Amino acid sequence: MNAAHVRSAERALSAGTWLIVGGAMLYSILTVTPLAAAHTPDEWDWTAPILPLVVDAAVVIVVRLDAVLARLGGHGGRWPVALRWMTGAMTLALNIADSALKKDLVGVAVHAVAPLLLIVTAETGLAYRRAIAAAVTALEERQRAERERAEEARREREEAARRQAREEREHAAALAREQREHEARLAREQAEREERRRREEREQQAAREQAEREERERREREREQRERERERAEREAAERRERERREREERERRERQARQERAERERAALLERGPAAGKLPEDEARAIVAAAFGAGLPVRAAAELCGWSVGWVSARYAEHRDPAARSAELAIASG
Repeated sequence: MNAAHVRSAERALSAGTWLIVGGAMLYSILTVTPLAAAHTPDEWDWTAPILPLVVDAAVVIVVRLDAVLARLGGHGGRWPVALRWMTGAMTLALNIADSALKKDLVGVAVHAVAPLLLIVTAETGLAYRRAIAAAVTALEERQRAERERAEEARREREEAARRQAREEREHAAALAREQREHEARLAREQAEREERRRREEREQQAAREQAEREERERREREREQRERERERAEREAAERRERERREREERERRERQARQERAERERAALLERGPAAGKLPEDEARAIVAAAFGAGLPVRAAAELCGWSVGWVSARYAEHRDPAARSAELAIASG
């Protein structure tokens, strides 16, 4: 018997128990509901199935909790026993009551089958589960004892193997120690020769490295000197370019200022001429209109200065306000 057989037996017991419980509950509901309805006022006939459901629910609780306690090896005390027998007795009484009232002994026997089977199954299932739990506990104890014995035997074998291996290692170590001492003498002599040779090689290598390091340092100094000279030349060139840029900007600023002053003088000269005696040439009139526009004079005052009509002057003012329109007009005229 192993754990798989025990689990299979428990599943078979559980399935059979719940099959009997379900059948007994269904049979009890169908049998007791007419009896309860016959002894209930007509307006409360719909409550007739509640009584068998309540009793059968208590049966389900008892069966389920007894199964859990039995699996855990526990015992609920006297109250679960009382509830189990009380629910069984209630189920039996409700099922045979109708036949007993009619003095139908055959009906009493027929209707007593399901409740009695349910009561006996609940008690038998509980006993089976307790027996299975005890058997499982005993089986686990035997398996634990066997594992402990096997573990003890394995430890003894390992200890004997370790003891033998230790003795073999000690013998081999003694032989190896003698061999190592002989080899160590030879190795020391060889090491002394190698050390002298390596010392000479290190001295030669150090001399070469010193010469290479001095050469690298000389080249590095020369490279740094060239780098500093290049940076100084770039810095001087940048300063020269910046100085030239500032001088160029200063010349351009003075030139713009001179042009603005010259334009202001020309505009003032044009505006100080006074009203024209007649219609001036177009180029001269355009210059006067431009000066008047820049000075903010009204259109009529500009017309008096150039001798042209107010409409022509207004068109010129519009050109000065919208240079794009002026450019389009010039393009059309050239086309």
